[in-house]
Amino acid sequence: MESGAGCLKHAAPLEPIRSRQVTRGKVHINGRARCLRNRYNESAMSDTISLSLWYPQLRMEALEEKLHQILAQFAAHGGEPGVFSVTVWPVNWREAASFQEIYGAGEHAAKIDYAVAQALELFHPDDACEFQIGWNLWEPNDSPDSESRDAEARWTRRRRLVRVIAYGPEFDEGAWTQDGHVRIDFGSDQAFLQEEMDLDELALARIEENIRQLIALVESLQTETEPSSRLLWSELGESLAARLQQRLNRVH
Repeated sequence: MESGAGCLKHAAPLEPIRSRQVTRGKVHINGRARCLRNRYNESAMSDTISLSLWYPQLRMEALEEKLHQILAQFAAHGGEPGVFSVTVWPVNWREAASFQEIYGAGEHAAKIDYAVAQALELFHPDDACEFQIGWNLWEPNDSPDSESRDAEARWTRRRRLVRVIAYGPEFDEGAWTQDGHVRIDFGSDQAFLQEEMDLDELALARIEENIRQLIALVESLQTETEPSSRLLWSELGESLAARLQQRLNRVH
């Protein structure tokens, strides 16, 4: 059975994202704006962070190479070299997955080329494929004996699973126009802000390291994959850039 781009059907062009009128409740990066969908109660203590990437005239047969490039950036910026799982969704998010493979973490993770080939083997224009890949960030150590240890032991590098989603041009009535050709969901913003914590010098240093790791990954994705537009945004539509900068300013 063939794998990869050779099996992709209907090599339809995906148009680049168009500019949108600036209105209330949007987050701006590189002159672009995206209307954010408020899926969570605004009183929630934490928000979620995502990155949307649009590529000029991206065709389905070029999707394999683009996914290789994107997933490969994680290992150099606090992530893991292998893929934890892959899932293919048909038509829209309300449908059951048409394919799923859970490889595992660490030594059980799949090589990127293998995971991408599996996801795209029978990929259709109305599909979306989702990869989960490990990404390590500093978080407070919540083990019972952490309080009795020295300050360094109160923080630990912990794996979280990041979702990398690639959209076919017809999936969910053209969801790519809003979410990007590729959308990366980083998960909760707690590791970057720790807004409910009393911060000491070490805590600020750990938060700063997490923020710089996020920024470095975003910049690497820009350099290595060359999107025509990108948008770092939060589910609640708050000013993510301002909140991150405020935390960095408190370090100095």
